[in-house]
Amino acid sequence: MEKMFPSIRPIHVEKLEDGALWDVELGGSKGNILDAKLIDALTEIFREAVETKALRAVCLRGQGRHFSFGASVEEHLPGEVDVMLARFHGLFRTMLESAVVCLAAVRSQCLGGGLELAAFCHRIFASPDAKFGQPEIVLGVLAPMGSILLSERLGRSGAEDLCLSGRSINASDAYRIGLADVIDDDPERAALAYAQEYLVPRSASSLRLAVRVARLGLSKRLDGELPEIERLYLEELMASSDAEEGLRAFLDKRTPHWRNQ
Repeated sequence: MEKMFPSIRPIHVEKLEDGALWDVELGGSKGNILDAKLIDALTEIFREAVETKALRAVCLRGQGRHFSFGASVEEHLPGEVDVMLARFHGLFRTMLESAVVCLAAVRSQCLGGGLELAAFCHRIFASPDAKFGQPEIVLGVLAPMGSILLSERLGRSGAEDLCLSGRSINASDAYRIGLADVIDDDPERAALAYAQEYLVPRSASSLRLAVRVARLGLSKRLDGELPEIERLYLEELMASSDAEEGLRAFLDKRTPHWRNQ
């Protein structure tokens, strides 16, 4: 077992099975907020994964009680949102480039950008108390990656339910609709056990090619759709008064006053 990165960093990683499996713990804040510092650290992990030929799988989990409350709301505000979107979407492009199997071990809250991160993973292992939600619309904004990734996992109807309502669902409902793949009291143990039994024994080079082939459609969707979604987000959504109002109302802990424009 080899430890990577000092504990003061927002991410802690352990290399298991002679480096074939990485156990990645998200941290840095109470709810493991995906802010610039955490996103950059996670991107660095997957850049290294691109070059680590013996790596088969990465398991993502949250530090403490929750998986992640999502992306930083402050970094969604005008003046920062364009940089935030580029940084966050760059993470997913790097994860896709790495072509390693990604597993998510989810406890309690998995919201917003946290759900986008989990939904990108090949399999989601959830605790019985896990809650999944894409609540951006409640704040007057939307989820670019969630709009693509949830439709890949759930189909259009399931994705639209979560993205348009902003509601959260429990672990059993997530399992029923195909969002969560396994429910286990110890999702971290279950995810690592799955990797050790089914992924570590495989050829790393063949497994990565299999991942690339399985995700050709997703890769094309990201290349074709994400630039237009980003344009709509930055040029139209963020030009509306309601988007900034929703974000500031959340930060001020008050009810937003929509102007519907």
